[in-house]
Amino acid sequence: MPCSNVSWVAGLVCAFIMMLGPMGQTVDKMRNPATVTQEEMLSEAWTPISAPNTEMVSQFALKHFVHQSQSLSAGEKEIIKKRKPIILKALKRLNIMTNLDWVPHIALLGSGGGQRAAVSLLGSLYQMEKEGLLDTVLYLGGVSGSAWSMTSLYSDPQWSANIDRAVSRLSGPWVGLEEAFTWLTKRSEEEHFSLSDIGGVTTSAVIMKQLNNQSLSKDGIKATNPYPIYNTVDKNCLKYGPEKGRWFEITPHEAGFTDLGLFINTTHLNSRSQGIDNVWLQGVVGSAIADESTLKDYFPDWLKGVAGIVATDENNLLDLIILWTEVPKQVNNFWTVLDLYMRGCHSLLTLTEMIKKITKDPAVLSVLDNMQETLKEHLNYNPTAWFRSKSRKERKLVLEQWRLKMLEPLKKWTQSLDEGPFKDNVSWLTEKVFPLIGKWKWGTTKNFLHQYPDAVVPSCIRLEKHLQLIDAGSMLSMPYPPFLGEKRDADLLIALDYTSYHPFTTLTLARDYAAKMKKPFPEIDDKILQEKDWPKDCYVFEGKDNQPTIVYMPLFNRRNCKDAEDLKAKMEEFTSFQLPYNQEKIEFLLETAKANIKNNKATLALEMYKATVRRYYKSLSQKSSEKSDH
Repeated sequence: MPCSNVSWVAGLVCAFIMMLGPMGQTVDKMRNPATVTQEEMLSEAWTPISAPNTEMVSQFALKHFVHQSQSLSAGEKEIIKKRKPIILKALKRLNIMTNLDWVPHIALLGSGGGQRAAVSLLGSLYQMEKEGLLDTVLYLGGVSGSAWSMTSLYSDPQWSANIDRAVSRLSGPWVGLEEAFTWLTKRSEEEHFSLSDIGGVTTSAVIMKQLNNQSLSKDGIKATNPYPIYNTVDKNCLKYGPEKGRWFEITPHEAGFTDLGLFINTTHLNSRSQGIDNVWLQGVVGSAIADESTLKDYFPDWLKGVAGIVATDENNLLDLIILWTEVPKQVNNFWTVLDLYMRGCHSLLTLTEMIKKITKDPAVLSVLDNMQETLKEHLNYNPTAWFRSKSRKERKLVLEQWRLKMLEPLKKWTQSLDEGPFKDNVSWLTEKVFPLIGKWKWGTTKNFLHQYPDAVVPSCIRLEKHLQLIDAGSMLSMPYPPFLGEKRDADLLIALDYTSYHPFTTLTLARDYAAKMKKPFPEIDDKILQEKDWPKDCYVFEGKDNQPTIVYMPLFNRRNCKDAEDLKAKMEEFTSFQLPYNQEKIEFLLETAKANIKNNKATLALEMYKATVRRYYKSLSQKSSEKSDH
């Protein structure tokens, strides 16, 4: 959570810089494309792309290593082929008799939910291994917190057999601050350093307790484990683009847009020579606050109070957050933005005054006085008169000058510090981190589809030089998209819901997504949704024809909660955004997740058997179709 649990001075600085939001960025660049003027529409950036030229598309794909297909990559096919004999043996141990042609496609899906999801997924996987169920799983997909655990697990090529080791690591010490800071300092020298790197180090060091520098590589993937699929979304398309341009999957072999069918070799996804490393990946998949619209859920209460906003007044709070991070979709002119900017200065002035009342440190008071002086200067400006005659480029320059001026007190304070590690660290924060916070820059990587010569790629992707990949939970906190449809042809999806949403929320959102994308999804009886306040521990939504069957298992349920109030209390106790859990909380979540699997082993085994039968009939139907074609 930003700006919480730090000293008053650090808290002020963090809040101060975080609220600088769009300063230094051109306002027009951040606007909703729906508000673009006719004049701008005629400019080169907004000119509609011409009809696709097959030769141009082919040349682009060859040059940029782009692969367009809704089929599995050769590397994924190879791993799946090697994995199926392992699944076959596991099924036979469960007394499910079949052969290689009829091995069902079973995927285990882990939801988002921060540390709650990260810990609970490990508990679920641990118990599945003990019950002989884990080796029946072909795919493992994760979002946000669950994907944190996945990146940690796959650093061990034999993790399925060593799951005890991964679970025991949760009880170990944090990674040392010096080691984490050294890693960050080195990474900050690279071109695409972003807040995702910082988030990844924090997650790795404090929650997963392992700073794993290994790369996500096809060479490290073994058939002894389920094939992993990590999930993110493209921030720009999430805001302004069509649904088909949002979901972005990352596998050891390919990465790309699930619904566009456009992929690139994973090693080419970013400019780093070693490819995608697990620390960066953890930062990307778990960057929930990268989506500004979700910040209202995670803003510190003390900062809400300073802004003069009650916690329940979400609309006003959202206005304040958007003020410093983006231009709201409903804002159509520059003057409204400046008005919001001035109100934000007033809020910061209130904050500095409050801190002055509770500190006696002369150095701190000096910094606060300088900040207040700068803020008061800004409150005396007449924005309308000042900006009316200025061009877009001049406005950008003025905003950048404002940003630098507001940082001057902080730089002076840094220069006044004694030489040593502390001063070096503060200088690094000022030069490397604060600009990223000001721009709210997350998950930046080179856009392999920039200027792609085909209108199948929406402008929210095609016109951007860089992608900003963020937490997929901003769209859907369960990784259904890669497993719906013919590509992976899933027979059974085991959906483990560790989210803080009402039970069934991820299920209904996935149903809506599938309907829009025309993907197969089982029918959900809306009467069951009435049980959301106190759900059962396991539900089966049976698929027909090409629809997958879904086994849905909420973490907290009527088997481990005595009533709806008890369930609500547990959800509040294990919120996604809080200090790292103590050992007692970790053990409780592990045991709860284990019990859910253990209590439903019979149901899971039965659905695995049904999936085998379905795969048998699919195989017969496919062979019959091939014969008729001949």
